[in-house]
Amino acid sequence: MKTITEDSILVKEYISGNEKALEILIHRHSDRISSYIFNKIQNQELAEDIFQDTFIKVINTLKKGKYNEEGKFLPWVLRIAHNLVIDHFRSNKKMPSYNTGEDFDIFDIIKDEDLSIETELIKEQINTDLRVLIDELPEDQIEVIIMRLYKDMSFKEIAEISNVSINTALGRMRYALINLRKMIEKHKLVMTTS
Repeated sequence: MKTITEDSILVKEYISGNEKALEILIHRHSDRISSYIFNKIQNQELAEDIFQDTFIKVINTLKKGKYNEEGKFLPWVLRIAHNLVIDHFRSNKKMPSYNTGEDFDIFDIIKDEDLSIETELIKEQINTDLRVLIDELPEDQIEVIIMRLYKDMSFKEIAEISNVSINTALGRMRYALINLRKMIEKHKLVMTTS
């Protein structure tokens, strides 16, 4: 019975100069990556271009020694492909842009239900980034954000469940939004589509 070499071992072999190792990785995952890209783009020729660009980025990152996703090669490559798909739609101005001024509310984008496939991609990315940031908030702020935005509860309901006043619930939400805005700036996250 043939033993299948782990992705992480093949990555190390490629970094050490074994070009064949990368060929095995590409062959192993090409169907999954190609179909992922095609499902987002719906254009075979363009999907092939993005597939090639994905592996150019993979090669460049590996050669620069910047790969650190131990044992998670496929999700890492899919993330690169996903970002290239988003870049494609942004560069072709096929996605709406969102104003990030003082009145900007990231949750308006998340709740938008009339989204095209292209806009859905950027929403998915923003939602993922946002969930990571929410986890960094203090517990009481996480609680109010989840109840308000993900469970669609009123501030009155939140106050009752949390056993606090409505003003306290509103204050926690306000501080959560301020903290999220600061973290978005700190992490230099792109919360717009342009």
